[in-house]
Amino acid sequence: MSRGSATGAGWDGQRWRAEKRSATLFKKVLIANRGEIAVRVIRACRELDISTVAVYSDPDRDAAHVAAADEAYRLGPAPPAASYLNGDRLLDLAIAARCDAIHPGYGFLAENADFARRCAARGCVFVGPSAEAMDRMGDKLAARETARAADVAVVPGTMASVRRGDDIRRLASEFGYPLVIKAAAGGGGKGLKVVLDDAGVEQALSLAVKEAGAYFHDDTVYVERYLQRPKHVEVQILGDKFGHVLYLGERDCSLQRRHQKLIEETPAAIDGTLRHTLQSAACKLAAAINYDSAGTIECLVEGDRYFFLEMNTRIQVEHTITEMTWGVDLVKAQIRIAAGEALWMSQDELSSRGHAIECRINAESPAHEFRPSAGTITHYRAAGGPGVRVDSAAFAGATIPPDYDSLISKLCVWGENRQEARQRMLRALDESVVTGVETTIPFSRWLLEQPAFVSGHYDTSTVEELVRARSGAVAAAFAETPDAALQAPRSGDGAGPEPLTVEVDGRRFTVRVYGAQASSGPAQKANSRFKSPKKAAQSGTSVPAPMHGLVAEIRVGPGDAVVDGQVVAIIEAMKMMNEVVAHQAGIVGSVVVKLGDTVNAGASLLNFAEL
Repeated sequence: MSRGSATGAGWDGQRWRAEKRSATLFKKVLIANRGEIAVRVIRACRELDISTVAVYSDPDRDAAHVAAADEAYRLGPAPPAASYLNGDRLLDLAIAARCDAIHPGYGFLAENADFARRCAARGCVFVGPSAEAMDRMGDKLAARETARAADVAVVPGTMASVRRGDDIRRLASEFGYPLVIKAAAGGGGKGLKVVLDDAGVEQALSLAVKEAGAYFHDDTVYVERYLQRPKHVEVQILGDKFGHVLYLGERDCSLQRRHQKLIEETPAAIDGTLRHTLQSAACKLAAAINYDSAGTIECLVEGDRYFFLEMNTRIQVEHTITEMTWGVDLVKAQIRIAAGEALWMSQDELSSRGHAIECRINAESPAHEFRPSAGTITHYRAAGGPGVRVDSAAFAGATIPPDYDSLISKLCVWGENRQEARQRMLRALDESVVTGVETTIPFSRWLLEQPAFVSGHYDTSTVEELVRARSGAVAAAFAETPDAALQAPRSGDGAGPEPLTVEVDGRRFTVRVYGAQASSGPAQKANSRFKSPKKAAQSGTSVPAPMHGLVAEIRVGPGDAVVDGQVVAIIEAMKMMNEVVAHQAGIVGSVVVKLGDTVNAGASLLNFAEL
């Protein structure tokens, strides 16, 4: 569509062909990222006959993206500030390797306008939108103002920063509770805290400000009315440098834990009129900021109404399912647009087909509130077959370090319709094997079989409600006694004793012998099991760290009285803030760690005084 037009009217195929411009593509691109997205960009570059340069931190020296690239260079030690967020080092390497461009992937520097400007100053193209577009949409307060000016609906809330608890209480008198505090520079649930009543204001504000400062180096926060049961629906758009904007459908990303997406699907189960309104609003907003790359307009949908939430000025994790239904390679599109090429398609030549679902396979423990599970993958087998796509950098022997996010792979499927896609995903999850770390595979399988997902009538509160319900109606499904449907080890998944092949009356069986010493080595943890959560074992007078991570907050000091279950510290691990709770009541005798310390799982954080 043309700039300023929400429908695309006036830009037909004939005019598009007259305006079409080609460009000389880059010769060499540095990928300023790691993991599966780095591998994904390398593959796109290879298909475009572009040489690639990978970068790596010390724990990633043997990572898949390093082996996949044409060249690879060390960045530094594990902490992101010393590696993947070190813009100076990245630019020096890009110039030394004679790269034309830098692709940031998602996360890290992908939405950093200052880094994009520094790339331009060094003569290296940033594969993404203009710095000006990122500035306007990167600050959530500025984005809300821009959306409102473009006549795009926003969630009721403040248009300025909030610093005091009293200000939030005054807003509650206007909007009512619950409210949500958000980081102005944030995204992905970082710096986001829900406030239910007056009593929770100060703690939520304090934690939101701390998270915002830690993740985004900007502790500005604002407040919105909290929509309790919305769908989270995002529209994929593409814009070029010549005034054209296209939409490529929408994705439903409502199934989340701790504001992090678990499962996405396209198309969303929304009314056709609302779908058209959403797509038009997305293009209108993108046109208003002269957007020139792949991007996503995220919205909350409540009934037949939508509200603009934020814009992600980068490629999304879940771009895969849009590619499967619309047939457009979005990563290649980013590269071609950054090189100066005009969009090579018009809106009326685009259409979607079928239904696609993505499950994020994360190294997390669903049984322990999705606690990160860093470690070494001992066995890895990806699903395959018709309609299955796996984007991953995982392999047997690969390490999931505690310093970065917990994503292992993205399991995506396509079907002629939603039911076929759901059944195909269930089959693909059954085929997927990851051992050595805990994963979300069994939880995803269980979730896809819940009535809320089967019907498509779910929202952002569904996962939390289903998890809570385990203590009631569905508790039996997660009992410690193995359940045949959820916990029976499947052949070849590496669970329990090693499988034995036997024949009875000429029929082949694969069996496992329990209660006897396995003949071929120690048992490994099954990835097909999902048990009810229980507290990590704690005893004695010490409160240990439940995981490897960074001490982000200490909430108690010597002499403080602590009650059983009280949050005493916050550990940052794999890009998540994790609460550490006391396992008993008592008086704090000493705090062993200090802010900023890196601790290992099991290390003592504080000790209780002896009574």
